[in-house]
Amino acid sequence: MTKLSVNINKIATLRNSRGGNMPNLVKTAIDCELFGAQGITVHPRPDERHIRYQDVFDLKKIVTTEFNIEGNPTEGRFQEVVLAVKPEQVTLVPDALGAVTSNAGWDTITHLKRLKEIVKIYKSEGIRVSIFVDARPEMVSAAAETGAHRVELFTESYATDYAHSPEKAIEPFIKAAEMAQRVGLGLNAGHDLSLENLAYFFKNIPGLLEVSIGHALISDALYYGLENTIQMYRRQLEKP
Repeated sequence: MTKLSVNINKIATLRNSRGGNMPNLVKTAIDCELFGAQGITVHPRPDERHIRYQDVFDLKKIVTTEFNIEGNPTEGRFQEVVLAVKPEQVTLVPDALGAVTSNAGWDTITHLKRLKEIVKIYKSEGIRVSIFVDARPEMVSAAAETGAHRVELFTESYATDYAHSPEKAIEPFIKAAEMAQRVGLGLNAGHDLSLENLAYFFKNIPGLLEVSIGHALISDALYYGLENTIQMYRRQLEKP
């Protein structure tokens, strides 16, 4: 079964735009789980422009499914917070400082030594580690050498190319997924997956364990409602 983890960064962005606590991030996370989300994802950044570090501690108290914290382990208080909270999963993302959103996966070959050191720290605390990578078999293979449990495929290029040719868009991701299976890595995916392209991705990617979706899902919820939207996304991940 492929799990749906809902990224709630956009809820925090809306809250922070006016100050105060509306919408309530903790209540949203609780509701997402009640509505069928199988995990909650957050991606704190050093400037705290959406998820704040305190949010991470608050969410840990109430998340009952899987708590996934994404981010760059070399920036800000990220590593300190993750080690204090001990989520079920940490996803290592090579964000540049001030990046609007994630825009590339790790070069796991160039940064292999450093990633090995980081992965070892999280594993020693019983935290599952996933490394965010581009859909390139060599990057997946090197990720396995870090000792990580999983990789998360950066799916922006798939989402961009899907409208022109689904078959060509999915091809590198199939190869990357097959490599993950060969080297014994679990497989996650995320970034710009949507109601338009998720079902095709799910049907064609072997061994897909989890998708993390935020921007498109929260945008769809403006029209369909949060409960209905989560159920719509869950249905994209069902086998016929």
